[in-house]
Amino acid sequence: MVARNFVVRHNDAQFRVECDTDFGFEVLQYQIFSLTSVPPEDQRILVEDGGLVVTDESDLDSLSDKLRLVSIQEKGEKARAAEVEKSDEELARMLQAEEEALLLQQYAATGDGREFERRVRPYVQQVLMYEDPHRQDAARKTVPTDELEEKALVGLAKDGILRPSKDETDLAFLLQLLFWFKQSFRWVNSPPCDKCGGGTNSIGMGNPDRSEIEFGGHRVELYSCNICSNITRFPRYNDPLKLLQTRRGRCGEWANCFTLYCRAFGYEARLILDFTDHVWTECFSRSLGRWMHLDPCEGVYDNPLLYEKGWNKKLNYVIAIAKNGTYDVTKRYTRKWHEVLARRILATETVVASVLSSIRKECRNGYSPEIIQVLENSDKKEAEELEREVYLQVDASVSLPGRQSGAIEWRRARLECGFSESNSLSCSSCPVRMCVDDHVTGIYTAFALLCSQIDVENLSPANFLEVLKLLKDLLTSLKTKSFRNRTSLLELNRSQISDKMMLCIEGLLSAISLKRESENNGNVCVSLSGDPVQTSIALPVALDVVNEIMDNMKGNNDFPINVQFLKVNRLSSGSVLASGEQLPFGIATSAFDGILSTKWEEPNGAKGCWLIYGVSDDQMYELLSYDLLSANDAPERDPMDWIVEGSEDGGSSWNVLDEQNSQIFERRFQRKTFVVKKKCMSKGFRFRFLAARDVEANSRFQIGGIHLYAKPY
Repeated sequence: MVARNFVVRHNDAQFRVECDTDFGFEVLQYQIFSLTSVPPEDQRILVEDGGLVVTDESDLDSLSDKLRLVSIQEKGEKARAAEVEKSDEELARMLQAEEEALLLQQYAATGDGREFERRVRPYVQQVLMYEDPHRQDAARKTVPTDELEEKALVGLAKDGILRPSKDETDLAFLLQLLFWFKQSFRWVNSPPCDKCGGGTNSIGMGNPDRSEIEFGGHRVELYSCNICSNITRFPRYNDPLKLLQTRRGRCGEWANCFTLYCRAFGYEARLILDFTDHVWTECFSRSLGRWMHLDPCEGVYDNPLLYEKGWNKKLNYVIAIAKNGTYDVTKRYTRKWHEVLARRILATETVVASVLSSIRKECRNGYSPEIIQVLENSDKKEAEELEREVYLQVDASVSLPGRQSGAIEWRRARLECGFSESNSLSCSSCPVRMCVDDHVTGIYTAFALLCSQIDVENLSPANFLEVLKLLKDLLTSLKTKSFRNRTSLLELNRSQISDKMMLCIEGLLSAISLKRESENNGNVCVSLSGDPVQTSIALPVALDVVNEIMDNMKGNNDFPINVQFLKVNRLSSGSVLASGEQLPFGIATSAFDGILSTKWEEPNGAKGCWLIYGVSDDQMYELLSYDLLSANDAPERDPMDWIVEGSEDGGSSWNVLDEQNSQIFERRFQRKTFVVKKKCMSKGFRFRFLAARDVEANSRFQIGGIHLYAKPY
């Protein structure tokens, strides 16, 4: 495998393409297609220096890393120049529209800034609560920190980052904190009756009592029960300390509490106030070197155009509030600045800037000159970035959803459902990913050897089932322990295990990065043998295999049991490229991680998608069989028709190895094995999924697992 990073220039934009050259020219074309929307058949790719045309005969390893894409529909350089000129004209029109909006603002914005300041001021005191050590300590105590750290490190490891930097680890933990918060906090449309639990309807507002005012609950909504007519109070608490207890609310409570969590774990965070009635969080990522958008209500991160493009919001003011000042960050969240300007009529731009500057000075009162200088430099850098960002083109290949939180009727009334409620946050420019799955092959091999002892030792089904139960108890016990210090006992006194079987079990432990330390009274002490993250990755795989074998043994008192998937020739550590993937959990390599609960999900793949697997050692293999597993939900997204192909020349040409039609997975997590009859040397394999089970019901495709079994030439 040779990894190349190309910079492809198309029109007035540049795109970075990470390419495994072993996949060949055709895959490079598909990657460029996913970024530029120019179909492969319309692409003419040139080397930037010299104008050499890149074809399937070109040596991708020796090419310059600077390429230029020209659509063959364009009529030479003149047509291209005209297109660039058109882009300049569009920019000129946009700038002209901004000037006109600013001119009209002088007449429309009659306010002196007081109303604008009135909207911002309450939050200046609000964010100071996030700096309170007592509140921060209370927030940290509610978080399963060890669990989130483990998930963060596992996610990085699965992405090939085995020794992450502190900045990378901090970013990964922040995202896990966001996902955890999304699951642990509850959205309230109307609260259930606090007497009988029935549904309620709003009947207006009430007066807050002393206990509610103590935690900033100055606004109290009243709801009448549809069953018992009891009146339920819903105070809108502003103190995040109280929200740590109630763990419910709408976007104000969500962002308020989540921003406290971010500060509690040391992130540079600020509350974002959208004057069109939404609130979220921004954190500064040292790994990315910039501020990052995080919406806890939606569980979405780093998608600032979500509101304008996805929710169809007509933004006006988006203000960041932090302990060291207030900032106008509207330009981060729009690509229609000239339209936004026309709606900013609370005050002129000069007045708005003056109000925010005045508040910043107040917030920084008492700071040393050195700290103020650092902050001002950061302010200047961010302002320059925002100025550049607002004129960037919108990536049309990325679909953004309408609002997901809140009742559908409420979202429709606010016109925030977007243009299509079936859209999702997805990435169609799928990079080449490396499978971190050596442990899966090791676990399958160890279980295959263990099952082979059934005939050798003439075990009864009951005896072998007892061995599996022992292993399941051990693995389950280890999984519940802190990932950095896992240890447990294998209780051998409950069953007789031969020395040969014990060797197989030790092979299994080794595949999970565990070791047998000592034996006492028939019990074997098991502990970590290496990187604890490797054990975290492998444990779910081993548990799934044990459960699958035990499920296959249910109601079956005769051997052999159905363990066809337990072979010693499973391919691993390959590279994967797909037509698309769902971020962050449905990435392409999830199909190869051996864990039942994960899956590869292609947001637009129901009517066709593809995945290419390149072997790790550039050796030729003969594919003997493959397994496909159905995913955890949504049977309509299962594969139904597909073609498997192999390539011996890095993807320039493909040979059909197997073809399946009208396949139906009857249950979730069902494994189907397909024997490949055509013999062909290959160093890359391509799955072309032609249709999902129900292409009319959804646009998505998903597969829970793919396992390839092959022998080398």
